Amino acid sequence: MDVLKSDISGKKLFVFDFDGTLNRSKVEVDDEMVGIIKELLEKRDVAIISGSAFKEYDRFLLGKLGSSDELFSKLHLFPTSGAVFIRYEEGKWNEVYADGIGPESVKKIMDAFETAFKEVGYVQPEKIYGELIEDRGTQVTFSALGQKAPIEEKLAWRGSDLDMRVEIVEVMKPLLPEFAIKVPGKTSIDVTNLGIDKGYGVEKMKEHLGFQISDMVFIGDALYPGGNDEPVKRTGIESIQVEGPEEVKAILRGALAKM
Repeated sequence: MDVLKSDISGKKLFVFDFDGTLNRSKVEVDDEMVGIIKELLEKRDVAIISGSAFKEYDRFLLGKLGSSDELFSKLHLFPTSGAVFIRYEEGKWNEVYADGIGPESVKKIMDAFETAFKEVGYVQPEKIYGELIEDRGTQVTFSALGQKAPIEEKLAWRGSDLDMRVEIVEVMKPLLPEFAIKVPGKTSIDVTNLGIDKGYGVEKMKEHLGFQISDMVFIGDALYPGGNDEPVKRTGIESIQVEGPEEVKAILRGALAKM
């Protein structure tokens, strides 16, 4: 599909991945994209779904959007692959639902990581930026270089001899049969409750927001086989693969011009 020729201007809900789609990984959404998102929110509802925790949305986007109750009421946030839905109501962001992971399960997941690291002979990089394994409440996320690693280092690490994520996951799967284990992004492994993925999140959008799947469009950078955006396809949502924020801007400018 030529994404610039696909007319999505009639869609009622625009659904976006976050890292790699609206912004570069772990950096602020740039001012040009913020302006485009504001313009889109004036005309349509917007949902963001990614493996990130809510604090990443808050840090890299929400503060730049200002504090408009009207715009925020049309912005729907689904962190940790849709395991959580956060909606703006009465002047603040409120949790609508959360498919949480309890303390005992978090410990079991942490132990499984340690077992897998030893079994595959994984060697941690000498320099780590922030937390290595983070409990996000509804998701436990391993980031090989730490949660705050620079994107340039992530890109260099991914696919190198140090990237043993697939091997680590294969060891973990039989240890954690009640959980879903995914390899998203550049350096991460995500563990969620079984059945939680972005397809689940899209179905939750239909349930909670009242839009039909045919009213939605999904835009993301990992719709390819095995990518963490791929599960949205099973819902039947119209999906657009992009290479990054600049392509998203072009697509949205074209759609906005027709609204």
